[in-house]
Amino acid sequence: NGIPSFSVEIQNVGVSGCGIADIHVSCGWFSSARLVNPTVFRRLYYDDCLVNNGQPLGPTASLNFEYSNSFRYPLSVSSVSCC
Repeated sequence: NGIPSFSVEIQNVGVSGCGIADIHVSCGWFSSARLVNPTVFRRLYYDDCLVNNGQPLGPTASLNFEYSNSFRYPLSVSSVSCC
């Protein structure tokens, strides 16, 4: 349909062997022309998106999703909690 698609991978690369949960990402007004599973990634408020429905992401685990928009969103982790 002519709208660019972007792939996102979120990884727990911590070496301490602990999981991370309540992962929040700075995401601006994130939106996608392609449905992104809201349990994987969703915008809560302006510049605050939640990863994995707040559930833990184990050591060396990763999540992937794709979104479509006319431009790429600069995404960066803003906060996490160690489990």
